[in-house]
Amino acid sequence: MLKLRLSMGGTKKRPVYKIVVADSRFARDGRFIEKLGFFNPLMPKEKKERVGLSNDRIKYWLSQGAQPTTRVAKILGENELIPMPKKGNNPQKAIPKKDRKKDEKVDEKKAETPKEGAKTEAPKEEAKTEAPKEVAKTEAPKEVAKTEAPKQEAKTEAPKEEAKTEAPKEEAK
Repeated sequence: MLKLRLSMGGTKKRPVYKIVVADSRFARDGRFIEKLGFFNPLMPKEKKERVGLSNDRIKYWLSQGAQPTTRVAKILGENELIPMPKKGNNPQKAIPKKDRKKDEKVDEKKAETPKEGAKTEAPKEEAKTEAPKEVAKTEAPKEVAKTEAPKQEAKTEAPKEEAKTEAPKEEAK
């Protein structure tokens, strides 16, 4: 399958791209069929030296079924050789930088709010756990008022458990 794509050239941190027709199986900077133009991303958009295209050859290769990559399609769309492609869905890049910073501050405030909410929720949970204990305490005296025997059993059970746990410790020593 034929592709119109960018082939990278230039030096380190100073890229210059060739717009070429190549088989999609070939390496990015490898073999190509024909050079159709160039693209220099470091130049300002207003300058003519930023993009150079051979329009008639590009139209020929498009008629032969060559498919442009997304970046080349955007370049060709800007130069009115093909219809401008639809923009992708990248909401962060669509927002201007100033507005992005405002949104980040709002997001930070929202992020802080749930944290505080989580802190307030934890005491509520503690209060919930304490409430059943209190309910149990209030229920226990009612039972105690009815019969005092269960209360005494509870007291006698606890020391037995302590005695049981202490005895193995002494034996281990």
